[in-house]
Amino acid sequence: MTTFVLVPGAHTGGWIWEDVAARLREAGAEAHPVTLTGMGGGRDETDTGTRTGTDLETHVQDVVRLIDEIDEIDEIGGTGRSGEPEVVLVGHCYGVHPVLGAAARRPGRVARIVYVDTTVPQDGAPALELIPDQALRDAVRKRAEEPGAGAGGRLAPPEPAEWQKWGSLAGIPQDALDRLTGLAAPQPLATLTRPLSVPDGAVSELPTTGILCTAGGAGIALLESLVRMGDPRLLELVHPRVGFFELGTGHWPMLSAPGELAGILLRAAADEGHRLSAAPADEPPSHLRPFLLDVPERRRERVGRVDLHLPEAGEPRPAVVFVHGGPVPEDVRPTPRDWPLYTGYARYAASMGAVGVTLDHRLHDVTDYERAAEDVAAAVELVRADPRVDGERVALWFFSGGGPLSADWLAAPPPWLRCVAATYPVLVPLPNWGLAGSRFRPAAAVRAAGSLPVVLTRAGREFAEIAATVEEFLTAAGDCGAAVEVIDVPDGRHGFETADPTEQARDAVERAMRSVLGHLRDS
Repeated sequence: MTTFVLVPGAHTGGWIWEDVAARLREAGAEAHPVTLTGMGGGRDETDTGTRTGTDLETHVQDVVRLIDEIDEIDEIGGTGRSGEPEVVLVGHCYGVHPVLGAAARRPGRVARIVYVDTTVPQDGAPALELIPDQALRDAVRKRAEEPGAGAGGRLAPPEPAEWQKWGSLAGIPQDALDRLTGLAAPQPLATLTRPLSVPDGAVSELPTTGILCTAGGAGIALLESLVRMGDPRLLELVHPRVGFFELGTGHWPMLSAPGELAGILLRAAADEGHRLSAAPADEPPSHLRPFLLDVPERRRERVGRVDLHLPEAGEPRPAVVFVHGGPVPEDVRPTPRDWPLYTGYARYAASMGAVGVTLDHRLHDVTDYERAAEDVAAAVELVRADPRVDGERVALWFFSGGGPLSADWLAAPPPWLRCVAATYPVLVPLPNWGLAGSRFRPAAAVRAAGSLPVVLTRAGREFAEIAATVEEFLTAAGDCGAAVEVIDVPDGRHGFETADPTEQARDAVERAMRSVLGHLRDS
């Protein structure tokens, strides 16, 4: 018989798993929802006696003790396990930290680890890094550094309007949301700030399953595309022992979709789930394949992080600055300004008489949009100051995850900015990026764009999560009468210039370039 140990996330207790546990038991499994030390009193609990000194290690030991108790019950009942581990540890958000700590201490008793809408934490990383909202994460870190906060300090549970800072609320019925708020407990700060310590190899061979809640972020297809880019941080996910499922709901599926979640847990225990695949070893990843147009090389000059692809004309020419997507890991080589995708666009612009500009900005993580924006602004000033550039005629062209960087330019377009272009862009930060209150929301910024022309190229086979942001942008643009031209690639996928070099895609690239350069030539 499979035994599920269900470990909750921050501010919640075993009660949050009740509906899921009931369905698992109905299916013939054992289910043990866990209330970690100090997490059962609700938001108004004032007795801190049992929580003084509570930290991550306390919660790890809570899970270890439960695993040991399950063993003892089996021995007393004479059920036995035939030497096969059947305990499936399920961690939601913060809960995966005590799960991993316990699995490292009892690896022979664990059949599988299940991550519910959370990432795989790195050894030595504190749980507060899982908080998606950057401002909240910084506030928790500051609160933990206050005098006296380390030993017994607690983080107050969110108010009703603040839960979205921890994850998407999509799908949660109002009564369940009210219960979440009413039963939420203060979180001991040391559980969020103490680094996770897992010895090398202690859990790396255990089967794992990731459950992606797509209302809050990436689904399987988008994750697999990142793996195929060669992101070294994700390569460990390409293994037969690692499976994935999707749920079309928000961050708390145990409240919004308990039946579906229970069904997925049972399938995960049976070793079902989608397996990711990396790009074949003898093939380059899609972003390093040739550009779909055969454009001649042009003279290229490199200044710091910026490359200028120069046309043959001698007089100052307009410029198109191509802003790459991301996040791109810092150690990826070649860097984006040397990818065929961006050099192809820059050479194409130069072949048509404009200065094509590529650059490397420092968007290495979703927390890096501030400094990436600074890099783009600095690159633009460098380009405009170059004597071969007509600084009064510049276009900015954004791609993919670089899309949010267009917000500053849409919100306050300078007179020399003649056009903004975007190709398969993210135009609203995904919910689990933690940028809900930031300025990087083109769908909001477009309302201030006035008559600035926007050329938007849309992939028909776009990832659903990204396509939804484009639709939100177009709705806002329509409401305010923004000057948006949409160029569709009905059969194109994300990154179609190298992934889908079709005539349809070539036509779209040519149309977009003609449109952008046309706006640059307009006086």
